[in-house]
Amino acid sequence: MATSRSAAFADSLERTSRAAGGYFRDFTTSSPARFALLVFVALTLIFTALLALPISAAGDRTTSLADALFTAVSTICVTGLVTVDMAEHWSPFGKAVLFVGVNIGGMGALTLASMLGLVVSKRLGLRAKLLAAGDTNPLRSHGGPVNESQAVRLGEVGQLLRTVALSTVVIEAAVSVLLYPSIVAAGYPWHDALGIAPLYAAMSFTNTGFTLNDGGLAPFDHDYVFLTVLMLSVFLGSIGFPVIYALSKNLLRWRGWGLHVKLTLVTTVVLFFAGAVAFLALEYGNPGTFGSMNAVDTVFQSFFLSAMTRSGGFAVVDVGDMYDSSLLVGSMLMFVGGGSASTAGGIKVTTLAVLALAVWSEAKGRPSVEVFGRRIPSDVQRVAVAVLAWGATVVALSTIIIAQITHAPLAEVLFDVISGFATVGLSTGLTEHLPDSATYVLAATIFMGRVGTVTLAAAVAATSRSQHYALPVERPIVG
Repeated sequence: MATSRSAAFADSLERTSRAAGGYFRDFTTSSPARFALLVFVALTLIFTALLALPISAAGDRTTSLADALFTAVSTICVTGLVTVDMAEHWSPFGKAVLFVGVNIGGMGALTLASMLGLVVSKRLGLRAKLLAAGDTNPLRSHGGPVNESQAVRLGEVGQLLRTVALSTVVIEAAVSVLLYPSIVAAGYPWHDALGIAPLYAAMSFTNTGFTLNDGGLAPFDHDYVFLTVLMLSVFLGSIGFPVIYALSKNLLRWRGWGLHVKLTLVTTVVLFFAGAVAFLALEYGNPGTFGSMNAVDTVFQSFFLSAMTRSGGFAVVDVGDMYDSSLLVGSMLMFVGGGSASTAGGIKVTTLAVLALAVWSEAKGRPSVEVFGRRIPSDVQRVAVAVLAWGATVVALSTIIIAQITHAPLAEVLFDVISGFATVGLSTGLTEHLPDSATYVLAATIFMGRVGTVTLAAAVAATSRSQHYALPVERPIVG
């Protein structure tokens, strides 16, 4: 009797295990978006465990679960917001964990998954190619129609992955070499500078913005060479690997650039100069920021701040001392973010460009959205609207919840929430003093911002079905 019961229990356990395995396999393989979600969750849990280890903290410090989880999310999502003093709290082992984490997160879960598949199988299969291609175009992630020319075509994914790995290593190595003399000139011993330079290179190229050295950027606040190299590194990371790949093939041939490349570069440059002019005008007389600087420093720091509010996360001036009008401008720039399939966050510059072009075409009464001799199809416009709507919804809900928990000034809450959602890393100082409940809310906001609103929606949505009929048309009054 006991034997039959044991056999029945074992058989039931085996069936349950098979069912759970089948559900897990279906969930992870049904779409690249779901697989990306799983990879990010797994990486977050792994790095939370690593950062919670006693060896990761310096001295006799201990790391709470809230701090370990938030730092892991901020690391994997290359955000840069912190709840502890990054220079003093973490040991050399902990800083090494952060260095590895930001490079993994910077490459993106979809690209990382494809690279791992390439290493294991020695060749790219169709599924691996679809995973990598999904990171370069959100439409591929949820099975939408993709008829337009892409920045990276499916057959070029293998070359893209090599570009990702090679560009990461080469750019970070070059940035480290360029930063090293300035770090030594700032008074750091040469052997310490050998460790600090790669950290800044990784934190700038991945657009994370962690400062793990004593004093942060303070020793370099007047070093134009150091700060310019940081800006260039942030720019390269924020334009996206597909753009870097396209430029590597046709650097000096404008006509050879795809529409994605042109929209990314043009919108990025426009926002860079517009943000600098806005900060210069608004903060010129602020004694806490630009008011105490000379004309050269004021102009330079305006451009530096404009670049960092887009995605970089480094700051020379105290963001908490900025006027509310400047915080609002910074929030707008952060919300836009950088390029698609880049280390930057936000709704992406191409999303803004498509929305702006759609509004302009509607104002002109044009039947289609056209730019640079190309027509942007309606499905791309719908995705842009969806990204904007979901991003605004996430930011609004997170702001309301954190404001209710902390009762902090709304401008500060909104700024830090958008900084988290857009994975920027700038803070008014609010994040470091958040209670654990608000810390978890902000961590969830960061996660949703990095994974991407479209990818997240596709990951939890049911499999889309084709509709073979059309309903009657009726036009509601809009506007």
